[in-house]
Amino acid sequence: MFEGQPQSEVDALMKSDPEFRQLYHRHRELDKQVLDAELGVLPIDDNTLGKMKREKLHAKDRLLRMFDARPH
Repeated sequence: MFEGQPQSEVDALMKSDPEFRQLYHRHRELDKQVLDAELGVLPIDDNTLGKMKREKLHAKDRLLRMFDARPH
């Protein structure tokens, strides 16, 4: 998600901001669940999958806004 960004900056934000850290882990969890659902490993209906994708996108948008707003 933060391709091209220094990992040290992402790590620093994860250590200093509990909300960022929680949202980051939630996004990763959703990413894995969506992938599993698309591969057929996780049996869920299309409505639930769509909801998970929307939540994942919302988390990503929030994470990127938080990352961009950090003090440089």
